[in-house]
Amino acid sequence: MKNNAYPKIKESDDQELNLKQIFEQYAFYWKWFLISVLVCLFAAFVYLRYAQKIYNTSAKILLQDEKQASGDMAGLAELATMTGMGSSSAAFVNDQMEVLRSRRLMRKVVDTNRLYLSYYLKGNIKSTELLESQSPLKVLLLEPNHARLDSVGYTFTVTKKGDNYKIRDERKGARDYTLGSKLETPIGPISLVPQGNIKLWDGDLQVSYIPADITVDILRNAVQITPNKEAQSFLVNFSMDYPLIAKSELILNSLIEQYNEDVTSDKAQVTIATSKFITSRLELISRDLAEADSKVADFKDRNSLMDMQEEARLYMQNATENEQKLVEYQTQLSLADMMREATLSTEYNLLPSNIGLSDPSIQANITSYNELVLERDDLLKSATPDNPVVQQLNNNIAQINKTLQLSLDNYRKVLQGNVDALQGQKSKFEGKLNQLPNQERGFKDISRQQQIVETLYLFLLQKREETEIKAAATPANLKIVDEAYGYKAPVAPRKMIVMLGALIMGFLIPFGILYIKFLLDNKIHSRKDIEEALHAPILGEIPASDHPIIEENDRSSLAEAIRILRTNISFMLGASKKSESAVLYVTSTTSGEGKSFIATNLAKILSMSGKKVLLIGADIRSPKVLDYLGLSHLQHTNIGITQYLVNPEMSVSNIVIQKPAPYNFDIIYSGYIAPNPAELLMNGHFADLIAYGRMQYDYVIVDTAPVSMVTDTLLIAEHADMTIYVTRANYLDRRLLNIPKELYEEGKLTNMAVVVNDVDFKRGYGYGYGYGYGYGETQEVSLRKRLWNIIKGKSNKPKIRG
Repeated sequence: MKNNAYPKIKESDDQELNLKQIFEQYAFYWKWFLISVLVCLFAAFVYLRYAQKIYNTSAKILLQDEKQASGDMAGLAELATMTGMGSSSAAFVNDQMEVLRSRRLMRKVVDTNRLYLSYYLKGNIKSTELLESQSPLKVLLLEPNHARLDSVGYTFTVTKKGDNYKIRDERKGARDYTLGSKLETPIGPISLVPQGNIKLWDGDLQVSYIPADITVDILRNAVQITPNKEAQSFLVNFSMDYPLIAKSELILNSLIEQYNEDVTSDKAQVTIATSKFITSRLELISRDLAEADSKVADFKDRNSLMDMQEEARLYMQNATENEQKLVEYQTQLSLADMMREATLSTEYNLLPSNIGLSDPSIQANITSYNELVLERDDLLKSATPDNPVVQQLNNNIAQINKTLQLSLDNYRKVLQGNVDALQGQKSKFEGKLNQLPNQERGFKDISRQQQIVETLYLFLLQKREETEIKAAATPANLKIVDEAYGYKAPVAPRKMIVMLGALIMGFLIPFGILYIKFLLDNKIHSRKDIEEALHAPILGEIPASDHPIIEENDRSSLAEAIRILRTNISFMLGASKKSESAVLYVTSTTSGEGKSFIATNLAKILSMSGKKVLLIGADIRSPKVLDYLGLSHLQHTNIGITQYLVNPEMSVSNIVIQKPAPYNFDIIYSGYIAPNPAELLMNGHFADLIAYGRMQYDYVIVDTAPVSMVTDTLLIAEHADMTIYVTRANYLDRRLLNIPKELYEEGKLTNMAVVVNDVDFKRGYGYGYGYGYGYGETQEVSLRKRLWNIIKGKSNKPKIRG
């Protein structure tokens, strides 16, 4: 066999080809994608048309914190925030948000608005929720404290036709009902009463009762309460997503109202308790004050204390002034002693400054001393104690210390003299006061008690008045910035997102199905699959066709592919075979791969080029050659290979069918099916048949049996000049490629080359000619006809032949 070098495809070109092939594989099923997209978009449209729309409702309030109203408290809060110690406003807002989220408040909202009852107008496809005030009927719970109200749910439907009403539930089915009458239910007795819009209603009304505790949990999860983004802000935001805007507005407004009432009630209780306490204390203190006033009046009447009182006042005033000066001088004396003791320290420590000594010279000496000590400490950071400058500073400090001690001693002597003089004056005043009558001293005690009781009485009167004013003019607990408002544009489902998701899903569904289909696909599709499995040369790719055999002057893609096959066969046979006849075997792995199709079309294309061709149907187990050529009737009037192998005395020319119309080549068909085909092929007479063909014809094409099923082809493989191994795309299992690989590597088939049959170029398989690159003439199908074929379920591509 002649070794032929084929140019290698560059990696980039191969990658581009793979991407193009993958795209064409998926693009072939464009109708699937189109149908899937249309179906998903239609489903999205239906969903958007009938899905329950969710609307967002929001509200905003400003909390009022009395503690933060004070300027001092506000300053402290700001200081705490600046120093990283936290924010009192943030803590207050968080605390109040927890109150707003509490089950207690939400239970008040549920009970106040009877939110445990829901009303729905039933439509053909979906139901519409109504507020209780909008419902044509209202449910009255005749026993509000019924034990099963918080444990059992109940749903029933009321149907109105004219003036007749029927109630239907899962418990008792349908039954007639008269408005206003008592109805026994799992939640206790109830009654239905009409409302103002009942005359405009005919149809089904569904009423659902959900236990209040469960309703509270549902609403607490539905209402979102968040603080403002600003750290020091007292704003609180409310948000709720719900299908009925009016109901969500009712819930948020009611929650804010209940919170305001709750805080107001707490403040009122504190005010009332404070007022009661002050009033009770005033009653007691009033009696004490009246008693004290009576004692003062009696004491003055008995002792005539007006002049003595004035004299005592003057003495007391002078004594007080003298006492103040004495304390001042004694304090200065103590400070001087403390400073004198501090100067006795041998270490160079700083002396206390501005401790209250009134002598300016002492303060000046202390300041100078401290400056020198600080200078010395700074110098010692870069010098040793033995440094001359340090030594000089030590001398200066010692000198100032000595001067300071001397000044303190002198100052102390002066102070001690002043203290002695004042103490003498004090003794004089005490003597004078001791001379006052003992009655004045008793009057002071009574008067002091009177003042205490009077002060307390006036204080309580003031507090009571403040409490009454506060109760009468209670400041607002909160300010409603925005009342609950529901936006008319739904937040769910989002039309654009749903349509975009449907569009994406429309592409992903067929893509996923096709991906799994391709992933699980174990068939070969193109020559690339063959090249990856074995290194045998590829003669060509034969496109799918709906014609079993090419016609005269045929320029279809099939005819062009067969012509390329003919050229490649000549190229592989080499120059030595140009003057000799060539025996070409055509075989395959399994039946149905198109070996008879290739053999018959190859015979015709060779005969069209002026060559003498003999086509031998050597598959004596399953003959198909005459069937492909449309000459099945000749098998009844002619004998074949089986008869010749059984009776080798017969002349080969007797079994040759001479150029049956309309073909220009001879045929030897297989004959009848023998019970022992392998033994017949082994008797050696098949070689005579091949020798006859070599003598009489330019090309002998032998259609043999599949190699994976029987050994017939291998028994006669030695007579071939070339073996054309046919593999059918979209048919042969990749795992069966091990068979041709083994045959090629072990050389069991002479000069073996592969033909890929039934390649669907429209699906992106193969490197492409014909459909792929536009060679050959194909009959164009009009757009109207293609659409009609799609409607009728017909394919616009050629039918696959094998």
